[in-house]
Amino acid sequence: QVQLVESGGGSVEAGASLTLSCVMSGPTPGDRAMGWFRQASGGEREFVATISWNGASANYEESVKGRFTLSRDNAKNTVFLQMSNLKPEDTAVYYCAAPDRGILALQRMPASVVKFWGPGAQVTVSS
Repeated sequence: QVQLVESGGGSVEAGASLTLSCVMSGPTPGDRAMGWFRQASGGEREFVATISWNGASANYEESVKGRFTLSRDNAKNTVFLQMSNLKPEDTAVYYCAAPDRGILALQRMPASVVKFWGPGAQVTVSS
């Protein structure tokens, strides 16, 4: 059983930076791609970014390109989402997501392939 736990959320002003971490327990390190989603209050859960099993490639939703950077440390079974130049519209609960083992890289991670979700971390950006 895979368990995901996010940390690093908080409240910041526009233009600030935050880094979210997702620690995975259970899986073999590096056995799958990983992703992040977010859900604003009253909105639907949306894809943010995904990273390949070895960290060699990452893909981003258009609105976060150039501001968010996804990386992973398989030795620590941890994925990092570095967020810079945050905007009020980035305010949401951010979820770490893992597909089935063997899904090693994706251009985009649809919610339908996510098998495991973290409980979420709140990010609030004030103007």
